[in-house]
Amino acid sequence: MKIDVYELSPVQRKVQVELPPETVTNEFSRAYKNLGQRVRVKGFRAGKTPRRVLEGIYGDEVKGQVRSQLVEGSLGEVIKERGLQIVSRPEVDAEELEENHAFSFSAVFEVKPKIEVNNYLGIEVEKVKFSVADAQVDEALGRLQENHARLEPVEGRNIVQLGDFAVLDFDGSINGQPFAGGKGENYQLEVGGGRALPQFEEAVVGLQVGENKTIQVSYAPDYQNREIAGKSVDFALVVREIKQKVLPPLDDDFAKDHGECDSLDALKDSIRKRLEDEFGRIQQEELKEQLLGRLVEAHAFTPPPSMVERQTRYLLERYQERMSSHRPSESEPAPSMEEVRKSLEGRALRQVQGTLLVEKISQLENIEIGDKEVQERVDNLARAAGDRAKTVREVYAKADARDELRAQMVFDKTLTHLLQRGKVKEVDPGVSKVDD
Repeated sequence: MKIDVYELSPVQRKVQVELPPETVTNEFSRAYKNLGQRVRVKGFRAGKTPRRVLEGIYGDEVKGQVRSQLVEGSLGEVIKERGLQIVSRPEVDAEELEENHAFSFSAVFEVKPKIEVNNYLGIEVEKVKFSVADAQVDEALGRLQENHARLEPVEGRNIVQLGDFAVLDFDGSINGQPFAGGKGENYQLEVGGGRALPQFEEAVVGLQVGENKTIQVSYAPDYQNREIAGKSVDFALVVREIKQKVLPPLDDDFAKDHGECDSLDALKDSIRKRLEDEFGRIQQEELKEQLLGRLVEAHAFTPPPSMVERQTRYLLERYQERMSSHRPSESEPAPSMEEVRKSLEGRALRQVQGTLLVEKISQLENIEIGDKEVQERVDNLARAAGDRAKTVREVYAKADARDELRAQMVFDKTLTHLLQRGKVKEVDPGVSKVDD
């Protein structure tokens, strides 16, 4: 086998391969032998069909299989022997394949660039000093109190007010015709909570229990239910009951029942500690991002376009998922997908650069993740998934998924390693960052 490898760019290679006639002939022979054992041709015993008969029936199919096998097999050998870290699908250009003749083909593909990293230990990053304020503890305590609120019937009043929870029946129609989802019984509506259209909630305010009222609600043209989008709907309403939210008192009993603490003060201390831990984790991630950004700024290189394109598509998919549940306002129309893609390309470029830099550093620092650590992470992910634990384990039973998880773990471990050996400078809130 004759091999030539050409460097088209720092991240692109061209491989030229020429296979001798005997290699081609042997591959044809092997292919027809396997075919003869697999297929049954009328008039011949299994495994006894003459090759000339098989050629007449399956000739084109076999030639395609042989061509693929010769290209994939020899290209795989070249990539392994030359230590090429290929990151894109090869673009193959092959000559006509004929048995008993030499076969030549070329393949162009992208590879990871050779990166020289310097001064990656001792990178300076800035950590903003923080403390959990009493107001933040009170806010978290208030959310806990809200989560354990009860709804109780209103006594001594039968008129709906803003902030009430109205239990009502409704029956919607368009030009007198009902529509799917337009009817409900004992529907509990938080009046002013924003769960229904403002027109609907405003109409409920002032209604008496048992009073019947018909209102008209106009839906926007882009409303998610296409059956009523852009239309006016008549709703017949009747309030069955009025309830109000009753918050439990914030005292030692509340701390024991809902905070597993002996006193309200102990509960506040527990909340403060939880917030400090949460802010600390967020701060650690921000420090890693800052460190990664400084690494990228200090090492200028062009990553493979295919890797940047894949990351851009990933970010674009994530963006579309987020926007699927977000309706833009008229004052702030959504940007075009072309504008979004352009902005995401820059982020994808930096992320790929960071990934390649950290990968190189992990090799220099001999940072590895063993099979036991990977399994422990899979077990943790499965436990966190709850009812989806079986699905998580099935996903990570596949080698490529485990390899991807291992790579992410190495990435995280390397950043932690760099942060531990970096220079962390504490600054007061509002202090600008040091110039690079």
